[in-house]
Amino acid sequence: MTSREELEAQLGATRRRLEELTVEVARNDEIMERAQRRELRLLQAESFEALILGLIDGLRISYGVDYVSLVLCDPDHDIRHLLLANGTPAEDFAHLLVVESMSGLAPQYIALEQPWLGVFAACDHQLICPHAVDARSIAMIPLSHRGKLLGSINLCSSDPLRFTHEHASDFLAHLGVIASFCIENTINRARLLRSGFTDVLTGWHNRRYLTVRTNEELARARRDGSKLVCLMLDIDYFKQVNDTWGHAAGDAVLRELAQRIEMQVRASDVAARYGGEEFVVLLPNTDVTSASRLAERIRKEIAASPIALPSGDSVRITASIGIAEVSPGPADKDLKTLGDSLIARADVALYAAKSAGRDRVVVETA
Repeated sequence: MTSREELEAQLGATRRRLEELTVEVARNDEIMERAQRRELRLLQAESFEALILGLIDGLRISYGVDYVSLVLCDPDHDIRHLLLANGTPAEDFAHLLVVESMSGLAPQYIALEQPWLGVFAACDHQLICPHAVDARSIAMIPLSHRGKLLGSINLCSSDPLRFTHEHASDFLAHLGVIASFCIENTINRARLLRSGFTDVLTGWHNRRYLTVRTNEELARARRDGSKLVCLMLDIDYFKQVNDTWGHAAGDAVLRELAQRIEMQVRASDVAARYGGEEFVVLLPNTDVTSASRLAERIRKEIAASPIALPSGDSVRITASIGIAEVSPGPADKDLKTLGDSLIARADVALYAAKSAGRDRVVVETA
């Protein structure tokens, strides 16, 4: 081969390699553009529900895989409560798993800091992908915040070669970072919208709101020369509900209780979740006799019918109610202390109702 022929051969090989590199660059550009579009859709999610759907259905369609599940660790039930408050309980999302602990769900969770790609094994992955059918390979993308594992996005394919240990996982790792940020940001935004003066679980006002309104109602009662009555209500044997059926059942009981109380009170009354299984209702311009009749109606309404639980079971509950009243006069300048005293006295009456056998109303006696 002449020197000219050698140069032409080398030039041809260089052109072919250049063409291959051009195709590879174009393919990588397309991959990057698709990844950026996926991430942008997640960042633009307007609600927690939209983000969950984007992480499950959106990624399934975008990646063209057979199945996607989302696992979120929620030890304090914040995620469950936020979803419930928006009318979309976690159970409504077919491939969302909200768990109290990730221990024992999959062996990879022990040290999942980077995406794990490999063979789908039912013994290892069935708990995090319970509805995956004919899955042969899986990509587990960790979700983390400040070094703590929050859960994972799990992409499953019936193609055994779709996700292997040899595949690069840079794009998946970046997706995990973006998804983690979106989840944390969306949860915080939802908390902010509903926190302040709102109890996330029941949608009722919270203790902070009650403190502000108590001062306002006491000031009004002092100005009008009227009375303010406080009902403090507590669910009887509530711990047994949680111990027997779990916290999801307890949440269902608290929500239903709030609804049954709300059916009985007036629009002008101030109802708030005081904490745990305790609720407070302030009754402006009301005397003890009228308040006692209302408390009895509430007590009977609560006990009237069983409450359906997420498990399909049902439970009957009762409640004890304590009542106290105050008539602030011109000399009562410290309304905060007066309000604290009113609630504390209602709490004493509630304790008396508990001690007397529960499922009853007791009026505090001065």
